[in-house]
Amino acid sequence: MPATTTQTNTGNGASYRGSFAIMTSLFFLWGFMTVFNDILIPRFKEAFTLTYFQAMLVQFAFFGAYFVGSLIYFLISITTGDPIAKLGYKNGIVIGLLISATGSALFWPAAVAMSYPMFLMALFIVGLGFAMLQIAANPYVTILGPEKTASSRLNLAQGFNSIGTTIGPIIGGFLIYQYFAKTGAHGADSVKLPYLAFSIVFVVLAVIFFFIHLPHIGEGQIERGAGALKYPHVVLGVIAIFMYVGGEVSVGSAIINFLGQPTVAGLTAVEASKYVSLYWGGLMIGRFMGAVELSEMKRANKQLLLIVIPLLAYLLLWAAKSYPMDALQNHSVGDIFSQWGESFRANWSVFKLYLPFIGLCWVLFQFGRGLAGRTLTIFSLTVVALLLTAILLGGKIAMWCVVAIGLFTSIGWSNTFSLALEGTGNLKSQVSSLLVMAILGGAILPPVQGFIADATKNLQLSFIVPLIAYAYVAFYGAVGHRMGRLSDNPAR
Repeated sequence: MPATTTQTNTGNGASYRGSFAIMTSLFFLWGFMTVFNDILIPRFKEAFTLTYFQAMLVQFAFFGAYFVGSLIYFLISITTGDPIAKLGYKNGIVIGLLISATGSALFWPAAVAMSYPMFLMALFIVGLGFAMLQIAANPYVTILGPEKTASSRLNLAQGFNSIGTTIGPIIGGFLIYQYFAKTGAHGADSVKLPYLAFSIVFVVLAVIFFFIHLPHIGEGQIERGAGALKYPHVVLGVIAIFMYVGGEVSVGSAIINFLGQPTVAGLTAVEASKYVSLYWGGLMIGRFMGAVELSEMKRANKQLLLIVIPLLAYLLLWAAKSYPMDALQNHSVGDIFSQWGESFRANWSVFKLYLPFIGLCWVLFQFGRGLAGRTLTIFSLTVVALLLTAILLGGKIAMWCVVAIGLFTSIGWSNTFSLALEGTGNLKSQVSSLLVMAILGGAILPPVQGFIADATKNLQLSFIVPLIAYAYVAFYGAVGHRMGRLSDNPAR
């Protein structure tokens, strides 16, 4: 596209609904695949006889690639101008998909060689592709409409991301631990076919995005220099994203091993992987609720949807967790619905314990009053309280406090990202590259948590790492996002 493109008026959000719908497929896919890391960690830990620290290098490789890819993007933008301004959002997405396809395909030779370093390299390349996708897709979604409802749109897109993270652990746990696990074979062999399938899907999506039409909004004005860093709320937002992602990934990465602790729940890896889906499913519920609460729809409609959405999502989680995957493996498809029904009823004893947390989530949204910063603060402080309880107590109380964190960390990414992008004009893509660079938190904090767990021989105590991270996110929601621009929009 040419170097200068007239910006389209983003005030008419309705004209971009089709484009927004197409973009949600990307959010779903990278959510589905990212959460596979939580399945890979215990799989590789067992297959390669790793320590907690070594196993957490899965997250270091994957999220470290976000930092490296975003740093490269940022350096290019300050020396030659914003790449997306030259390429366009659509081409940026295509490039990201093709890079991710390459990394996914490398899982096959890594499994054949039974090489943990090769797996880490493959994950690093997948992460590079995802970095490009994040840089292009997140700001694109925020400008497909008015800036004041950007948090609502990004929460909605992230809600579809969370559908992927909800069903990912269930399907991933079944495929990697059961369906493709061969007796006598090396444990890492079971990841070959799932990641080959990912590679094919990425290529197909790249072809689709190459040929579809997406509007050119906010592209074309090429500016050199690091103009994004002149905004204090952007710099503080980068730190907030680092802490948020690091905290979220640390909790998700430790759940399977945490629930396996005799002092907590004593679950097997397969059983615990289903609770990972509850954790990520909480993000789905909270993000869809956030999309409603932070929108401009009538208050009566909001209240109705804030009841209907969590109940429907709750039923989806319940049904997904109850699905009899074993029946598919044993080819007993004939009575699959009766088995599903039996499992659905049996799981009531588990899911009834999740309902009070959903009720609390609804109450906290009322206190948030539809304000992105205020809601971010309230929800982050709730996560701090849940983590503190999990550290001090054991048993089922600690188990449910950790699992329920997903509900309250849900709006963290969307609200922080949109608040940091506010008022940055044509520098949104450069700001986005900085924010995506901060996903490095997902590479740094999980190994730190693993190191503390190894050093203290106490996985429970190691949750102090995400606790500190969420405390900072609460600060950003309360004060940090308005620093340097206090007269701009104090209600946010």
